[in-house]
Amino acid sequence: MQKIVYIAIFYYFCGLKRCNMRKFVSFLIIIVCACACVYAQEAIKTPDLQTADGEIFDPTRKEVKADDYTFGMEYRLEIGYVQNWQWSRKENFMDMYLHGGRIGATFDFMLPKHFSLQTGLLIDIAYGTRQDKWRSLDAPSVQEEYIEHRILQSYLTVPVLAYYNIPLWKMLHMFFFTGPQLSIGLTEHDFLKPHISSKVETWLQDKGYKTEEYDRLNYEVSRANIQWTIGGGFEWDKYRLQAGYEFGLNNMVRKKVIANQHMWQWGWYVTFCYRFN
Repeated sequence: MQKIVYIAIFYYFCGLKRCNMRKFVSFLIIIVCACACVYAQEAIKTPDLQTADGEIFDPTRKEVKADDYTFGMEYRLEIGYVQNWQWSRKENFMDMYLHGGRIGATFDFMLPKHFSLQTGLLIDIAYGTRQDKWRSLDAPSVQEEYIEHRILQSYLTVPVLAYYNIPLWKMLHMFFFTGPQLSIGLTEHDFLKPHISSKVETWLQDKGYKTEEYDRLNYEVSRANIQWTIGGGFEWDKYRLQAGYEFGLNNMVRKKVIANQHMWQWGWYVTFCYRFN
């Protein structure tokens, strides 16, 4: 096309003097049309880089999912089952399991990177039994006497737990948590049921053992129980199912009857949580 334009211009200058006005005008129109075609072809070959679309499909590019975690607070109601285990060394308190329930409210402070910090107020109520046995002082040596302890305890727990949330599918999440918590004893009533003779009862009272109904927190067990908690669970929308284990860290013996007397309270729980907001 460019060659045609050049040839037309050449013949135009050569025949300019011997052509009439009608031929001159028609020849000039042909030259203008030829120039317009050349310009159009050049515009198609050379795209305008200033207006090019920068959103080019790249099959190797990974889509970055938007993080749906934001700062704020979440409020939950928690209810479930709890089992406490009071244990010690052989020469100390007898081991005992207490079964009960837990209810309370928790508050989660949302943090970036799927972390959150939880605190709240929980109430545990549990019940358990155990037997303390002694050799009889009136009967043959093979006979034993015992006191049955029926203990009802209630504790107020304040957790400070760090949560890490892992999104799995749509609204399904898996999470893990750990952290300390403080349990404060409200009551630990011991309903004694003795099966002992008068001689054994006198001997036990001289040693400092209780043979009548009393509150253990006022005499032999500390009210404060510092624990470390680990656990995890699953969350779907506003619902959580979680389980955890609580390790008692401090000796809960308040009044030692024998030297080096120790007792710890550990436990585990399974709870269901409902989020209000």
